[in-house]
Amino acid sequence: MKRNLAPVHPGEILREEYIQERGLTITEVAKGLGIARANLSAIVNERAGISPELAVKLSEAFGNTAQFWVNLQKNYELWHAERKVNRSVVRHFFAPVSPSQQPA
Repeated sequence: MKRNLAPVHPGEILREEYIQERGLTITEVAKGLGIARANLSAIVNERAGISPELAVKLSEAFGNTAQFWVNLQKNYELWHAERKVNRSVVRHFFAPVSPSQQPA
């Protein structure tokens, strides 16, 4: 099912639900994660995404899973890619399946 409403950027979730809600600062969290403040600022201001390495660090810092952060990023990127790619110009390399070839 395609959604018309874009998924929330993972940086917004990080900013609002993990940093602001806990009364933390960008500087404090960046230092705790061992990353540059500018890099964390770019993420929470939705100018950059969350890498798998950062997902591991965030999961350790906030007690959730790296998969949670990776999925947020993947869903965000995939939603935008679905709207950007012109599928009509892509060559197909599969043969259409006839009704008699459908699995029972």
